[in-house]
Amino acid sequence: MATLQAHNLFFSSSSSISSHRKLRAGLHVPSANLRTKGVSLPKIPQMISLQREELSLRDDNAATGCTHPQPMAPSNDELLVSKVYAVLGAIADRAEMHAIIGAQRNDWNHLLTGSINAITLTSSLMAGISSIPGGEAHFLAFKLSSVILFAAATGMMLITSKIQPSQLAEEQRNATRLWKQLGRSIETTFALRPPTELDIEDAMQKVIALDKAYPLPLLPGMLEKFPANVEPTQWWPKQQSRQQQAVNGMRRNGWSHELEEEMRGILRVLRMKDEEQYVRLGKLVLNINKSLATAGPLLAGLAAIGSGLIGSPALGPAPALVGVVGGVLAAAVNTLEHGGQVGMVFELFRNCAGFYRRLQEEIECNMGEKDEQRRENGELFEMKMALQLGRSLSDLKRLASYASPSCKDEEMEEFAGKLF
Repeated sequence: MATLQAHNLFFSSSSSISSHRKLRAGLHVPSANLRTKGVSLPKIPQMISLQREELSLRDDNAATGCTHPQPMAPSNDELLVSKVYAVLGAIADRAEMHAIIGAQRNDWNHLLTGSINAITLTSSLMAGISSIPGGEAHFLAFKLSSVILFAAATGMMLITSKIQPSQLAEEQRNATRLWKQLGRSIETTFALRPPTELDIEDAMQKVIALDKAYPLPLLPGMLEKFPANVEPTQWWPKQQSRQQQAVNGMRRNGWSHELEEEMRGILRVLRMKDEEQYVRLGKLVLNINKSLATAGPLLAGLAAIGSGLIGSPALGPAPALVGVVGGVLAAAVNTLEHGGQVGMVFELFRNCAGFYRRLQEEIECNMGEKDEQRRENGELFEMKMALQLGRSLSDLKRLASYASPSCKDEEMEEFAGKLF
């Protein structure tokens, strides 16, 4: 019995050993047989993850019925940002256009002034030469040349006085500065918070108002160079109450009774002193420019008539005197008008009056809003006002005394602005 058990145990162990060897022989495969040239097999975990992703994509496509990914529509935020960049691109383009046209019209002013003076003085010289007794051939040649040049100078003076190149150049210079300022303000606003539809609409209104205030076309569309009434230039849309979030920790959004009194004093000084001064100076310069614009072509026209009558026995030396003196005076008037850039000075005064008018509207817009939380932050508004007027904060507070009803207009000794 023991012999039988030992015999069974021997056969079972030998069979297990042989099966173990066969299993090892079946699993032991040379690595060279599993590789081909230039091909590497992925690891099992990577294959499993790839298969899972493929299965999930198939399930999603089967559920939705789509076999290809569809392009996604832009979100509302992306659309607003695109609108902002469109507005900024238009503003940058406008600024460059005004800068180029401003340089061109400034060149016009210098070239036309020099050309008209040269033509006028040459005509005067020819008129003087033609009055000298001499041969008939020389007399007729100089006389006709003088008349033609005087007539050309008269026409050029009329055109130049109509368009006022120096004033046009000042318009474009100021427009370039305002376009760049508008672009920086929009960039700053949207850098602090995300844009909204109201912000886009407000930016569009500012662009349209600035286009209207400083048009690019020369004719038609040019601003009136000799207006009947002098009004400050307005390059901003009508001020409306702006809803802004209150600053944390400020119960009244930075506003106080003292600050309101200070703003009332500034508003009164701006209206009674600063704006009134530049409107008055603008009217004075406008009248001077009108006189010069009329006198220049008139003198040149008289010189042309006088030059044409040179040699008349009945008139004697008077035509030559009118031709020569009239031409010299016309050149002097033209130099004073366009060389002195009287039109540019008028436009400068009108823009300064517009600058102070805009500050008034900003103060009235904030003060007219009863809800203090919807106003612009008081401390920030006070600092911006001080910077625009060229004053310190302590210096700005002194203007609050002018808000008192007991203070009369003639008692105001200083202007609100110190920059100009």
